[in-house]
Amino acid sequence: MVTSPHALASQAGIDILEKGGNAIEAAVAMAAVLAVVMPHFCGLGGDAVWLIADRQGRRRALLGIGQAASKLPVYKSPIDLRGPSSMVTSACAVDSWDHALAFSARHWNGKQRLGDLVSPAIGLAADGFEPSRSQNFWLEYRSQELAQWPGFSRQFDHRERDGLFRQADLADSLTLLSRQGCRSFYEGVLGRKIADGLAAIGSPLTAADLAATRTRHAEPISLDYRGVTMLAPPPPTQGISTLAILGILSRFDLPSFPALSTARYHLLVEAVKQAFLDRACIADPEFTPVPSAKLLDSRHLDTKAAMIDRGKALPWPHLGRDGDTVFFAATDAQGQCASVLQSTYFDWGSGVIVGDTGILWHNRGAAFSIETDSVNVVEPAKRPFFTLNPGIALKNDAPFLLYGTQGADGQPQTLSVILTGLIDHGMTPQEALAQPRFLLGRTFSDSRDSLKLERSIGEEINQELSLLGHDIALLPTLSPIFGQAGIIRCGDSMSGAHDPRGEGIALSIPS
Repeated sequence: MVTSPHALASQAGIDILEKGGNAIEAAVAMAAVLAVVMPHFCGLGGDAVWLIADRQGRRRALLGIGQAASKLPVYKSPIDLRGPSSMVTSACAVDSWDHALAFSARHWNGKQRLGDLVSPAIGLAADGFEPSRSQNFWLEYRSQELAQWPGFSRQFDHRERDGLFRQADLADSLTLLSRQGCRSFYEGVLGRKIADGLAAIGSPLTAADLAATRTRHAEPISLDYRGVTMLAPPPPTQGISTLAILGILSRFDLPSFPALSTARYHLLVEAVKQAFLDRACIADPEFTPVPSAKLLDSRHLDTKAAMIDRGKALPWPHLGRDGDTVFFAATDAQGQCASVLQSTYFDWGSGVIVGDTGILWHNRGAAFSIETDSVNVVEPAKRPFFTLNPGIALKNDAPFLLYGTQGADGQPQTLSVILTGLIDHGMTPQEALAQPRFLLGRTFSDSRDSLKLERSIGEEINQELSLLGHDIALLPTLSPIFGQAGIIRCGDSMSGAHDPRGEGIALSIPS
């Protein structure tokens, strides 16, 4: 089974499984297609984080996170959110594909050729596709900014054009990858074209920075939640935050509350707040120690849970982070699983296409601080605090749930709703994804530090949460602002779904 936010990507993934490919190979095929058909959320010029698990006990996190340039300018003001000066970090998504396929070949007998896996993406880039509602939404949403993004409108603003959406330059870049391998993105013909394009637009990234880009392998961090082992990627990702939220919630009898109730949603929001108060210490562990064990220590979680007032909301004046991404996952007949997030950080990344490669570069460097006392201060070769945190849950040491979501700061928040729905309330994937969601803090469309709620929460719960001190802002039911999540439930009665807020789909091989 596969799930992704675009039907064309899901189809590419299931086609690989039907040919005898494994979950990683299906995920790479989906990753390549998503880089073409969802250019507003991900692409070759971005990053990716993988979680991999199987029934034999293998657990692996692949952190495809690009590092900052080796030579940086002196920053006297925050790093720009868009444009060439936001292009501070290398792009590691393609290298993560390479590492995932190497794991596949070594441990899962993977035999699929890279060229075959990216062939559907090449065809879609060259021959075209109908833009999704999501792509159109985010293009229109940024319509007032497009003129400031070099070369963007020529490639991506299709509003005055008829016919299918084509990306000929991107098709050429994917073809080079398929023939010369993933490392050609960093050191081959394509790598030279990228380096020349970056230099021409004024990015500090160089050919040497591209060549130094490498995916890190790590052990996932974990936490038990009601007998289910939850896996998450380690720092510099916010996987710790997702696990800490669940650890705090495990101190409460959530199954005793109705799924749609003031008591449940108040606890979810307050657990998020308590976990987020610890995020200031999460950074690149190669530059600063991160107290991962302490943050997930039982006594620390007890203290956090005790700080929640069941009758009053904690004020929340803390700044949030924006960002968009795509979640996709696959599991095969052998129970081998891949759970992946791929991103260019903000919608449309930096807004800048690199030379004639068709590659839209990300703006992940804008996640750095320039404050010297911050653990996340920008430094040469450092990786920024990272929002992507796909998840895998294990039951009896075997993969049980694959899950993840779009949404930067919203990722742990959405996962708190989804996972407690699945585990505490026995929901199906479809039911868990359809639940009303909340989003604490600022969003693209609302700069207030309020608690955003979908209207499907109901007027009674809205009013009761307000009386508890939550500053409520209602948004439409199934609003795209709440992101797109996906779930696969593994096992004999396998099921899966993608978010009703988007156009994605889960597909399985007919039995």
